Amino acid sequence: MILKAIILGIIEGLTEFLPISSTGHLIIANKYINFTGEFANVFDVVIQVGAILAVIFYFWNKIFPSFDDKKQAKRVYSLWFKVVVGFLPAAVLGFLFEEKIDQYLFNPTSVAIALIFGAILLIIAENRLKRVRINDTDKMGYTDAALVGLFQCLALWPGMSRSASTIIGGLLIGLSREVSAEFSFFLAIPTLVGASVLKLLKSSLAFSSIEWITLFVGTLVSFIVALLVIKLFMGYIKKKDLKPFAYYRIILAIIVLIVELL
Repeated sequence: MILKAIILGIIEGLTEFLPISSTGHLIIANKYINFTGEFANVFDVVIQVGAILAVIFYFWNKIFPSFDDKKQAKRVYSLWFKVVVGFLPAAVLGFLFEEKIDQYLFNPTSVAIALIFGAILLIIAENRLKRVRINDTDKMGYTDAALVGLFQCLALWPGMSRSASTIIGGLLIGLSREVSAEFSFFLAIPTLVGASVLKLLKSSLAFSSIEWITLFVGTLVSFIVALLVIKLFMGYIKKKDLKPFAYYRIILAIIVLIVELL
């Protein structure tokens, strides 16, 4: 079980902040390494905390106020209010429909369809990125945050990708790639922490010692890998577009559909 935790932790860290769907990859991987069931569903959500810790570590100076610098503190508080505004739509829908989503959408075929749909939206968003309206998160308004938050609701469909959904939303309303990605990372903090806490509470924390160790290992591995991915991805989007990720999504979806049909 520890080896599976390491494999899934690597997958989570690699895919959480890229627009290719970490949940989709985990659902597919779970099936083919025979890691399924109630604990596996909890594990897949909880190890996202490792990726969130990577965001907090990487963007520490942007998301925590300096009380010696009132201007910087004001910017941080404003950012967090925008994050809350963006977080609420998916939080409400996720809370209301979590069980239905788990029941009907957590399967490879559904993930494959979502991968293709998300890829098409990502290509459309890139093609429309002609004029950037906002190139700094400080310049985002609350309406911008709310609109990106509405797009994040698409990520309730496993395979769509929370990162892809929010970045697509950002690009379509005129945010730069870098701002879209940054705000996507910031939105991930309450979204994924909330989802993890909810899963843990619903499980009643009734885990065996080996299951607790498995959760810890998966979370630690996802933190280390995600930290590296965030650094590389932020460097990448300054120079290149996101279409290669869309093409990867389509190829992966086709492979999954072929395997499922055989």
